[in-house]
Amino acid sequence: MAILISVLALLATFYQLYLQRVHNEKSLKPLGQIDLPDYNKQLAVHVRNNGLGPLIIDRLTFVKDGQSCTNIEDCLDLNPRSYMRMTINTTVKRVVLPNAHLVVFETQFGENEGESEINHARQQLAVITLKVEGRDIYDNKICLERDFKWFARYMVKNGIE
Repeated sequence: MAILISVLALLATFYQLYLQRVHNEKSLKPLGQIDLPDYNKQLAVHVRNNGLGPLIIDRLTFVKDGQSCTNIEDCLDLNPRSYMRMTINTTVKRVVLPNAHLVVFETQFGENEGESEINHARQQLAVITLKVEGRDIYDNKICLERDFKWFARYMVKNGIE
């Protein structure tokens, strides 16, 4: 009888260990999101981590007209010196900490630049789709995808497109 109780206690311990590992893995899961800020003469693309664990980004892929690019400047007809961008490839990876974001693209328009320059940049961005491939610290794959049609909302409303 004592041996049976010991074996049951050992099995219960192993099951508790399994439950603790599953809980730890779920507790450190990143929750990725692609944000498209467009306000105060600023356009940006951010990859945000709203989870509790770090998000390891392995690859960024930009798709425009069916063509895939790893650099956003290959998809844009803007002056490369007018915006900030982030490149991620097989040799360069980024880690986004919890409650932080990675700036993929960002530009700030000056006071002397009008709506036509901003709308030109919006029009360039609106036809792009971003695919983010990443993982968590347990090597679980995380894929995010979002098109940038959000930037075209003013152009469609005002009939500019």
